[in-house]
Amino acid sequence: MVSGQSARSCRLHHLSIMQPLPDRKNLVCAASKDKELSDEIRRVWNDNFCVYGARKVWHQLRREGRTIARCTVERLMRQMGLKGVIRGKGIRTTRPDPQRPCPQDLVQRQFHAPAPNRLWVSDFTYVSTWQGFVYVAFIIDVFARVIVGWRVSSTAHTDFVLDALEQALCQRQPEGKVTHHSDRGCQYVSIRYTQRLAEAGLVASVGSVGDSYDNALAETINGLYKTELIYRRGSWKNREAVELATLKWVDWFNNRRLLSSIGNIPPAEAEARFYAQKKSHALSCVVQIKNVSTKPGAIQSGRRVPQPVSPPVRRGRYRPSLQSRPTGRLTRPRSGENGDHRPVSERGHGRWSAIQ
Repeated sequence: MVSGQSARSCRLHHLSIMQPLPDRKNLVCAASKDKELSDEIRRVWNDNFCVYGARKVWHQLRREGRTIARCTVERLMRQMGLKGVIRGKGIRTTRPDPQRPCPQDLVQRQFHAPAPNRLWVSDFTYVSTWQGFVYVAFIIDVFARVIVGWRVSSTAHTDFVLDALEQALCQRQPEGKVTHHSDRGCQYVSIRYTQRLAEAGLVASVGSVGDSYDNALAETINGLYKTELIYRRGSWKNREAVELATLKWVDWFNNRRLLSSIGNIPPAEAEARFYAQKKSHALSCVVQIKNVSTKPGAIQSGRRVPQPVSPPVRRGRYRPSLQSRPTGRLTRPRSGENGDHRPVSERGHGRWSAIQ
């Protein structure tokens, strides 16, 4: 008598015999395809500061026209030992001055802007080097997360953040109302900084004390900067090394880094799309106005466009052509003859003339 476990093992052995062996040709093709995809994945990972995870690598490959599943990217990156960086907790650097008057919080944690140069956020962070701490300040345009101004300094004085503001004003040259939002750090609420904001026409906005959520977008950029650049390089020699690396990182961030908050495209591309759509919309409006202004009766350049005048209708006696003129004696035309469809009582009682 066969036990239940032995019968089960016999059935599994029978099924394994019945199943066909995988085709060797298909295995070779799959291996070669994985090798090709692995090279592309490693290239994308290396070209982006080695900080992308599977999701960002997958989006970048799709932007380049490669059709690949996300699970395949995850599997190959796991086999190669590639992974993205993970941000950790930072140290609080904001030191508010309770005795100085501060502007109100005009943002209220709503970090959205309808167009570029409508809302800027600013903050600074620190980097440890062999020669001591250096400080890095950023100013970010909220619409597409473009870094419009930055500065590296050995001291955290007001001049340090003022230089970043001057770079942003020189680069963007904003027109109209621009809101500048920051935390309650003594550098941003200083008299010199607030006066420069007023001279440039920027409206100052300051978050509450000890609440990073009131300046969450700037804190996010600081976290990305330290995770993707500072922590990965280990120790830094001096301020010049940090400044050169920051220059390269800002250029990569603005022009090539994919941001999920704006649709997995670089910030510069997001702004270019906005201005292209704005230009096409303006051209379509001009064409519509031009079409409307050329219509009869429309007012154009202070005068009304004259309506086309149709030629006057000539009214006279009906003259039949030679082909339709009778050759015998004159008879009364029948109904419908020569185009006359009126009743007999309205046709002039036998007269050849008719009113057109």
